[in-house]
Amino acid sequence: MKGIKASSGIAIGRAYLFLKDIEVKQHDVANRKSEGKRLDDAIKVSLNQLEEIRLKTIEDIDKKSSAIFEAHKMILEDPEFIPEIKSLILDKGYNAEYAVSCAVDKYSKIFNSMKDEYLKERGADIKDVGSRIIANLMGYTFDLKEIPSGSIIVAKDLTASDTASMDKTKIKAFLVDKGGRTSHTAIIARTLEMPAIVGLRDITSKVKTGDYLIVDGNEGEVIINPDADMLKLYNKKAEDYENYRKRLKELINLPAKSIDGKEVTLEANIGTPDDISAALTNGAEGIGLFRTEFLYMNRTSLPTEEEQFEAYKSVVSAMAGKRVTIRTLDVGGDKQLAYLGMDKEQNPFLGWRAIRFCLDREDIFRAQLRAILRASAYGKVSIMYPMISDIGEVRRANKVLKSVMEELDKQGISYDKKLEVGIMVEIPSAAMTADILAKEVDFFSIGTNDLTQYTLAVDRGNSRIKDYYNYFNPGVLRLVKNCIDQSHKYGIYTAMCGEMAGDVEATKILLGLGLDAFSMSSTSIPMVKDVVRNTTMEEAKALAKKALQI
Repeated sequence: MKGIKASSGIAIGRAYLFLKDIEVKQHDVANRKSEGKRLDDAIKVSLNQLEEIRLKTIEDIDKKSSAIFEAHKMILEDPEFIPEIKSLILDKGYNAEYAVSCAVDKYSKIFNSMKDEYLKERGADIKDVGSRIIANLMGYTFDLKEIPSGSIIVAKDLTASDTASMDKTKIKAFLVDKGGRTSHTAIIARTLEMPAIVGLRDITSKVKTGDYLIVDGNEGEVIINPDADMLKLYNKKAEDYENYRKRLKELINLPAKSIDGKEVTLEANIGTPDDISAALTNGAEGIGLFRTEFLYMNRTSLPTEEEQFEAYKSVVSAMAGKRVTIRTLDVGGDKQLAYLGMDKEQNPFLGWRAIRFCLDREDIFRAQLRAILRASAYGKVSIMYPMISDIGEVRRANKVLKSVMEELDKQGISYDKKLEVGIMVEIPSAAMTADILAKEVDFFSIGTNDLTQYTLAVDRGNSRIKDYYNYFNPGVLRLVKNCIDQSHKYGIYTAMCGEMAGDVEATKILLGLGLDAFSMSSTSIPMVKDVVRNTTMEEAKALAKKALQI
């Protein structure tokens, strides 16, 4: 069986089938006020459980992985979600279980309809919280503490709560019907360096507890009840993979330099300050993309300048002089902030988002720029504008930036007056006019996720046309090449922060095209470095030339 590669590695062990389906039925309640009290009690119990799980996760995994349970607690305190459940009980007379189920269905559908893969997966968090409330209302418990040692967990889906309650020392791998690379199962598996395959569709109907399984997370393949020859083959593959991992760890402090001396920079993409530890552990030479949206989401009001400053400062300080590229707010479209009353759009990826939003809402933009500039006094900071389509947007953004700098100067607040300002190249028009843009920015950072879907007219969230989404398409590669060539012509550098930068199958091509910096998920850094260090530029350029023609 084939699925989506979520976390690399090879595991061999016995299946442990984990299914948890609660049937919720509707019935009218006689005392609506009393039913509302039942809900309140279940929410209180749920909050206490989540705090216990959060603390256990910090102890068993790390602080970063526990953040999901803070988000779950916020859902239970959400000013829209909980009142909607209460309304269904008090106004319509629904029983609490059914009211929760209705509200969960509504909000999870909203998230599932979003184009952004990460936000789409957050619908699973809503379901997880809803399942917890319903379980507490009905007196259900799901005990995953007594898993047999050496188990491979097979499930329809796994929530944050499920994985938190498991004894990780007894688990070898995860296999799930649903999910993508940004699902909770995938994230936890990568954190634990444990093989995982998601999106298997019907693995739960083909496997029973006790079946012998081979999980090849490197290829996204599952083998059920293998024969002796297959077991022998994969035992050897598992041994080879462990040796490969050990060799990668030896590369952490070595430069990303080709056999013939061409050196490139390998940086990490991060979403919160908690990601810094993994970046440094894997040898990141800087932060090539610091997504700032986490500060604005899962809350009911805008973050203050001070909140933003402290978050940026913590990352800049932790990187101790290494470059930190902070992307200004990329929100709008499918990343809607309810508290701003943003309209739902038919084509959110072509809508009011990123720099377009910031230039219209200059008050929000200025507050963020002030926070970033203040943080630049504590290390090496670069500012990056997302979703740039033409030079006019760059000039307008820089005009606001200059005004903010003048404001800080008048107030006597220090910042790095020489910090670099660059743009994300993710719209074809920007890639095609790179010669114009290069004259007025300090760097490019290519966002291949959006650049690919815009260039090929492929919705990367649509599974029916996923095979058309291909950043190796010569049309995409030629846009990448033009950015690199024009940046070098005008004396600036080009980085890449899309998925392609962390794909080892693309490393030689990008090296041959002349890419200066690769920014990726932290765990991909050692693997990309290994490719760079075992490649010659002659080989890389020949491969790149061929790729541009295919």
